Amino acid sequence: MDEKREQWTSKLAFILASAGAAIGLGAIWKFPYVTGMSGGGAFFLIFVVFTVLIGLPMLISEFIIGRGTGREAVSAYRKLAPDTVWVWIGKLGVLGCFLLLTFYSVVGGWVLIYSGMSLLGKIISDGADYGALFGSITASSSITLIGLFLFTIVNIIVISLGIQNGIERANKYMMPLLFIFFIILVVRSLTLEGAMEGVTFFLAPDFSNITGEAVLYALGQSFFSLAVGFSCMVTYSSYLDRKVNLTSSASSVVVMNIFVSLLAGLAIFPVVFALGFEPAEGPGLLFVVLPAAFAQLPLGQMFLSLFLLLFLFAILTSSFSLYEIIVSAFTASGKYSRKNVSIVLGFILFIVSIPAALSSSNLDWIEIFGKNIFDATDYLVSNIMLPLGSLLIAIFIIHRADRTIVKEQYSLGSSSKGKMYPIWRFLMTVVVPITIIIVFANTLGIF
Repeated sequence: MDEKREQWTSKLAFILASAGAAIGLGAIWKFPYVTGMSGGGAFFLIFVVFTVLIGLPMLISEFIIGRGTGREAVSAYRKLAPDTVWVWIGKLGVLGCFLLLTFYSVVGGWVLIYSGMSLLGKIISDGADYGALFGSITASSSITLIGLFLFTIVNIIVISLGIQNGIERANKYMMPLLFIFFIILVVRSLTLEGAMEGVTFFLAPDFSNITGEAVLYALGQSFFSLAVGFSCMVTYSSYLDRKVNLTSSASSVVVMNIFVSLLAGLAIFPVVFALGFEPAEGPGLLFVVLPAAFAQLPLGQMFLSLFLLLFLFAILTSSFSLYEIIVSAFTASGKYSRKNVSIVLGFILFIVSIPAALSSSNLDWIEIFGKNIFDATDYLVSNIMLPLGSLLIAIFIIHRADRTIVKEQYSLGSSSKGKMYPIWRFLMTVVVPITIIIVFANTLGIF
């Protein structure tokens, strides 16, 4: 286990990769429609507060575990706490990432197909029924499986090339392009007549529309949007140099995540309001409402293509992190090559993802507790495994990990000499666990 491991070439490379892991479906797809359904500006403000108070301490914790051990997710816990029971946190993360990829890759395939069709001018057309178009794509077994296959191939290629030549290089280009595309879309969105109504909805807090359920949505969204809970960031930070300050790195990732959420809102809500659509459309906001909205704009096909491409980049950078935690767990011993593990993993994931891919077509008759295969897997991963993994990490970092190592890692590379350490420890000891338990209990329907 002492073999020389790859490292990120710079702090910026690590931040871009970590931000890429965090910025995915949650920030660009789920955040806008949940915001639209939950009152707009007040929801966004609560989301930001929770991201700073809950997401940031959790992110720092995973960074501490990963950089402090220099090991991937499974063996990192074994090194910090030799008790074999704690290694199951890492194993839960590996299993969770695997299950997450079985439906995440399906959505990635949809976006890949949509991106290709948009670039070819096959989406926006006169009199098009965009709801029916999306339904026909998800209900087509051949189209869905082709998208899934292509999305899997892209991941295999990038992951097999390694940390520096694969993940780091891909994020080096994808993340700046994501921000550039977003800014272009925001500028176009804000120049529409009536756009300010959407800006007001998104940024002006109106707490009269906030319900207890909306607060819990904001809490869950802030927590899950940073890719914490499955130890992805443990694996990513294990490739990090000891000179890098973990707190500032985690803060940079959080700021970028909030900024992308802000851009997503500014790109979508002004268009929605200016063109007379409803912000509370729900999950169909991206695939149904936006094509219909862009269809009414000059060069709408081009702007839709830009949005779909940036969405594809975000999904890919997130899926790279999910693949990496699994691949690194199997290559840590040195018995298997990264290339072979990446290929085998991709093949297995493609096969295992087929049931979720066919949930809206050939296998739509299968239900698990009233949900199709896709939705049931999503519920298991997002509402049960992820909160459980996060709670276990919070307990581990405070009550089982060596406090000297934890404090040392927290303070490395920092000019403040760990002055903020007591605040982080209080948040992880009290605020984060209580919050996770509240979210967990709510998702299980306990209250």
